[in-house]
Amino acid sequence: MKHIIILGDGMADHAVERLGGKTLLQYANTPYMDLLAKKGRTGRLITIPDGFQPGSEVANAAILGYDLNEVYEGRGPLEAASIGYEMQPSDFALRCNIINVQNGLIITHNGGNLSTEDAGPLIEYLNEKLSNDPEIVSHFGKNRVRFIKGIQYRHLLVVSNGNKNVDCAPPHDHPNEEWEKLLPVALTPEAQETADLLTMLIVKSQALLAEHPFNKARAERGERQANCVWPWGGGYRPKMQTLMQQFPQVKSGAVISAVDLIRGIGHYAGLRNIIVDGATGLADTNYEGKAAAAIEALRNDDFVYVHVEASDEAGHDGNLELKIRTIENLDSRIVKPVYEAVSQWDEPVCIAVLPDHPTPVEVRTHVSEPVPFLIYYKGIEPDSVTSYDEVSCVSGAYGLLRLQEFMKTLMNI
Repeated sequence: MKHIIILGDGMADHAVERLGGKTLLQYANTPYMDLLAKKGRTGRLITIPDGFQPGSEVANAAILGYDLNEVYEGRGPLEAASIGYEMQPSDFALRCNIINVQNGLIITHNGGNLSTEDAGPLIEYLNEKLSNDPEIVSHFGKNRVRFIKGIQYRHLLVVSNGNKNVDCAPPHDHPNEEWEKLLPVALTPEAQETADLLTMLIVKSQALLAEHPFNKARAERGERQANCVWPWGGGYRPKMQTLMQQFPQVKSGAVISAVDLIRGIGHYAGLRNIIVDGATGLADTNYEGKAAAAIEALRNDDFVYVHVEASDEAGHDGNLELKIRTIENLDSRIVKPVYEAVSQWDEPVCIAVLPDHPTPVEVRTHVSEPVPFLIYYKGIEPDSVTSYDEVSCVSGAYGLLRLQEFMKTLMNI
């Protein structure tokens, strides 16, 4: 039995009055997810352990069977792994967003949907200016910081000999809030220097980015500027077993994602990263390319993890219509071709579909609530559920699973 997980990041949602009290999954046209729910079994899954924030790095690692209390080090080390940066023992790595601030508020966590091509020169510019900034060198020493390009608005900041006991607010959780009230806070006296350094980088980046030609041109066009860096999710190199070490059923596997942190989880999990041309992490992502890559990977690998970010981004933007479209695209352009392809194979393939967490469009941030899931393979005894959504799956045969129970259940099939 081979296994594939198709994950729609942030796909789950709340009931919305504009949709007649339906959730987006209930409202969207998703014939193939509904078909698999009807032919398979469903349930709900708690993806966020007690004491953890409902981030994608937490939820996806839990879905893959990891105990976050043992392996969690934040997003930064995952971003580092995904872009090929091998962390040193002295490295403190943080996810570094380029965001948009206006009138003292965080307007968007993504710098106005910044492209990778546009972000590259900005990161190089910041690295040149801030790593050699006289005030930073005077206060904190030489060679303390390094900015490394990632994808779109998502990049990496490495602080040499940084202290991870710093509370850094994820910018996507604080739209329209005052950025100065969200600056890094030291959780221990030893971490105060690191918090002060991160604060100085945030403040100085605003002055530097405001003068960059890219942002001046955007300002002239009346567009949102990519005008502030925001580090968060920092940690040291995690100690994770591979999936092959945890589950003997998995001899080889692959991960398909446009998002650095998912690629980083895949790296530490022993999965090969498959890069799909045109995979953006947004609603314009190459769905067909991801589906084709997943089908091809399943011909050789035992396990494939397909991650699609689009619904999460639409949720953060509060864009109801776009999020519905991303859900429908996942159904028609990922689930449908994968299901139709593997249905023709002699070797059975188990398909699981789920989100990692809800990102409700009317909240615009992640929430820690159970998510619906479905599992289907040839020969499974179906339950009574006939559609895939947050409400229907409450009645599913799997009931309410917690954390690593999902992966253990899946691997036992």
